[in-house]
Amino acid sequence: MAHESAPEPTEVPTLDPVEQRVLGSLMEKQVTVSASYPLSLNGLQTACNQATSREPVTDYAASDIETVCRALKDRGLVRIVWAGAGSRVLKYHQRLEEALELAADEKAVLTVLLLRGEQTAGELKTRTDRLHKFAGREDVEIVLQRLAGRSLPLVQQLPRRPGQHDERWIHLLGPIAGLAPVAAAEPTVDRDVVVALGASARDEKVRAGYDAVASAYAAELGNELAGKPFDRWLLSHVADQAGGGPVADVGCGPGQTTAVLAAAGARVTGFDFSLAMLDEARALHPDVTFKAGDYTRLLRPPAASAWAAITAWYAFVHAAGSELVGIFSGLARVLQPGGVLAFCVHVGDEVRHVDELFGAATDLDFVLHDSQEVVDAVSAAGLVDVQWFLRSALPTEAQTPRLYVVARQPD
Repeated sequence: MAHESAPEPTEVPTLDPVEQRVLGSLMEKQVTVSASYPLSLNGLQTACNQATSREPVTDYAASDIETVCRALKDRGLVRIVWAGAGSRVLKYHQRLEEALELAADEKAVLTVLLLRGEQTAGELKTRTDRLHKFAGREDVEIVLQRLAGRSLPLVQQLPRRPGQHDERWIHLLGPIAGLAPVAAAEPTVDRDVVVALGASARDEKVRAGYDAVASAYAAELGNELAGKPFDRWLLSHVADQAGGGPVADVGCGPGQTTAVLAAAGARVTGFDFSLAMLDEARALHPDVTFKAGDYTRLLRPPAASAWAAITAWYAFVHAAGSELVGIFSGLARVLQPGGVLAFCVHVGDEVRHVDELFGAATDLDFVLHDSQEVVDAVSAAGLVDVQWFLRSALPTEAQTPRLYVVARQPD
């Protein structure tokens, strides 16, 4: 989500590679050499062409940098000031930070992306150290998701290339020198294969599968959100948005997401159609309410006309692609005006069959959804203000990208 202390800009500037280098260098030096900032032309030229922390290394002439700075001044992205009383030395101060309404952590990440092109979250964690102290890679990923989730995104996650272990990120402020376009792969997966024998047969198989693995699943994943700051932040945000109204956590499993919502102050009920999973949830979280229920037939809450928020963490991993619009429409019908739907899914071009899960025998098909199809289905269901985030898998997770979506029932 966008940083909430300031409104988002109404447009994102497009910068050529020289403008990127100039503004990135100014933002970096504003923090690292604050005593000599703003920068003189000579200082800015040295910063742009330095041989470290720059990719690619450049050799821009002072005259070229001066021309770019004057053009950026006309666009409101650079301020030119005198060094001091009686001085004839002009100095340059960046205003991109103001134009984009950047928080300090966002500024650090965007600065390094401007100066060094595409990078992983781990690389950004290391390279932003002098600009902003991130506790871990997960905190960098939260900032990247926030920048990507703006109504006018500032960064984008690139598809993983052959031989790459981690997803890489780019800024969206203009072309990056040396970055070749990545061709989109043609999807080759039939996501409706999971309902080839009918939705009822699929549902019975899923219910039986989770009943069989419930104990092992709870032991393995019952406390998984302790190591997932982005998930905890987003669930807490949904709890705040609910404003004390009733919240439904569907497909809750052993209750890890339900418990986080409850701890954040939400008046939440967890629903699952696996009775064995509900037994695990009640044992792990005796102070939280859990009920048997199916997200395709979610009832309205007792003593209220509709839910203030509905969450579904990986609840749709067994749903066919053709079912998504119907699922989201059904949940939207029991959301109050202005109510929030928030969920996450695995994304990719694959349906994975699993016959063993956490040491227990099972027979489950996991659907990796197409991110654009999911977002389009949310809009087709009539929900508005759709925001989405993509994040790469943590080392402890199944190695699939995850899509998070937050949308709202119209007022």
